[in-house]
Amino acid sequence: MPSTEDIDTTGISRYSIPDFKFLDGSSLSIEVAYRSFNPSAAKVICIPTCYGGRINSTLNFTSGALKDYHVVVIAMLGNGESTSPSNTAEGQFPQLDYQDVVKSQYELLTQHLEVKELEAVIGFSMGGQQAFYWACMYPNFMKVSIPICGSAKTSPHNWAFLEGPKSALLNSVDYADGAYRVKGINPIRGLHAFGRAYCAWAMSAAWFREKIWQKELGFETVDDFMVAEWERSFESWDPEDLLVLARMWQAADIGALRKDGDYTKALKDVKARVLVMPARTDQYFPPEDSEIEVKHLKHGELAVLETIWGHIGGGGANNADTEWMDRRIAAFLRQ
Repeated sequence: MPSTEDIDTTGISRYSIPDFKFLDGSSLSIEVAYRSFNPSAAKVICIPTCYGGRINSTLNFTSGALKDYHVVVIAMLGNGESTSPSNTAEGQFPQLDYQDVVKSQYELLTQHLEVKELEAVIGFSMGGQQAFYWACMYPNFMKVSIPICGSAKTSPHNWAFLEGPKSALLNSVDYADGAYRVKGINPIRGLHAFGRAYCAWAMSAAWFREKIWQKELGFETVDDFMVAEWERSFESWDPEDLLVLARMWQAADIGALRKDGDYTKALKDVKARVLVMPARTDQYFPPEDSEIEVKHLKHGELAVLETIWGHIGGGGANNADTEWMDRRIAAFLRQ
């Protein structure tokens, strides 16, 4: 589920990159927000944020599998903490590509934090897609990639799902065809519509059938749950941030890193050991897609999270799933 609070700045630092070159050819001075945990540790692990995630709401495993590592949680460009449409002059922010996001993270780690090598990149959802891009873009800089509920290429089904919440926001009255800032409008109806259209995809049918929203989260009705956890949770987000990230998510394809555009060959080129961790009931990134990806990886391993929590099971939504992932990550890093 998306972060339900305004941005928590606890422990967050920022690194400025002047005249950063984006894939689309544009340039912009940017800031990359991050937080270091256990910075005195010798081995470094990078965790990029996910869609709807902030640095301090990101599952970081620092009390378990990663307690002996220097963990750097990085806000991807566009999430509202790093440079994004919401904190950039109107019309100045380019359309993002994952290559831009990972490149900015690489510059932060190497130029500012002086990291010589990453032990791993671990990410959930869009963070998992970044983990795939990292393995392709900087193959000699990292040893391990652990995408959790993510993919190397966004599927047509996943693309179509995102059109729903996007359209709800784009067509809302108070989005005002993108002029809400100029007109001084708070696009609350559009943000609520976005969250409501998004909600049912995040958990599984079994999750709703078993009334987890009531039994474990304490809501009387599904509607109470949707309002509190999905409508209101997006109130702290700027529509253009949500849209620029959704478009990047839809365009994800590591094949774009090759001249021939073949994402299966891009997977075969990956040097890192890769632990692909889909959730059994994920409607965005189903395990069947992950099985295909692992077949093309030279050093790939599949570990399916058996959960009824759907996609959000991989993001720390419940203790049992988090503890299972923690054990699998710890074991894989020990290999």
